[in-house]
Amino acid sequence: MKKLVILLWCFMCLALAMSGGCKKEDADKSEVVLKLAHSLDVTHPVHKAMVYMAEKAKEKSSGRLQIQIFPSEQLGTEKENIESLQLGYLAMTKTSTAVMEGFVPRMKIFGIPYLFRDSEHYWKVLKGPIGKELLLAGQDKGLRGLCFYDAGARSFYAKKEINSPADLKGLKVRVMKSIMSMKMIDAMGGSPTPIPWGELYTSLEQGVVDAAENNPPSYRTSRHYEVCKYYTLDEHARLPDILMISVKVWNGLRPEFQQILQEAIDESVEYQRKIWAEAEEADLKTVEQAGVKVIYPDKKPFQESVRSVWDEFEGTEIGDLIKQIQEVK
Repeated sequence: MKKLVILLWCFMCLALAMSGGCKKEDADKSEVVLKLAHSLDVTHPVHKAMVYMAEKAKEKSSGRLQIQIFPSEQLGTEKENIESLQLGYLAMTKTSTAVMEGFVPRMKIFGIPYLFRDSEHYWKVLKGPIGKELLLAGQDKGLRGLCFYDAGARSFYAKKEINSPADLKGLKVRVMKSIMSMKMIDAMGGSPTPIPWGELYTSLEQGVVDAAENNPPSYRTSRHYEVCKYYTLDEHARLPDILMISVKVWNGLRPEFQQILQEAIDESVEYQRKIWAEAEEADLKTVEQAGVKVIYPDKKPFQESVRSVWDEFEGTEIGDLIKQIQEVK
């Protein structure tokens, strides 16, 4: 009921203001308030980056452009928030590119396992022509990407040691509702099981699933390390987070506010990359101190096990993108 009331209120604001936020006239200036919803905990570095972005936007606009942030699935799941953007009920959302696969098929590229050689290669792609093209790939669906945030490399955690793909056989592995994630787990011999993030702790605790996969900050902030004491740094995927805005809302913002918002976002990306690196290092230490065994496996067997996923896209649009990304030096 609470979500419905908030969404209806946002819709009424949109009807009153082409900007997609709530616009309040005050003499010769107007104030725009954009609502941003996401699923992360407030201690997560990506949330902190969005708070930084909101502060910068307010500062640069002398308080005329404000962003209200609703974390922890207060306004819905990632999928629900994306749909709210399409309808114009919500101005902005942060989501994983894995969830975007269902809306923008080209986003599947990020789910190709072991696609990026390292972090440097990953960021060269995201900041180059390929990344810029992907940010705008959903405009015909009413979704405009504003930036990518670092979500690190995803690795497995479980109640038992995972040293090779053979250890995944027979395990129910939680994945996001992502076609590519499910293909990867299938190829490795596990049983992919899509479960919403907010339900995962209980699912791991009760044995609904045996394992999951995510980056160190998410593993730590979710407290999943309390249930799964083995963390295998195979780094099978680098799925960036993406900050999205409703095309209706973006087009309703006057150019001055578009420029201010984009500048604030660009600055928040650099800030987020810095605090992300610090968080990864600190969170690995934290979980180790809590009794987690961090495993550094030989990645080659994992890479070989998912070769069929690469081969499946030979001669397709995704296959062409794979080649373009591999050519980035």
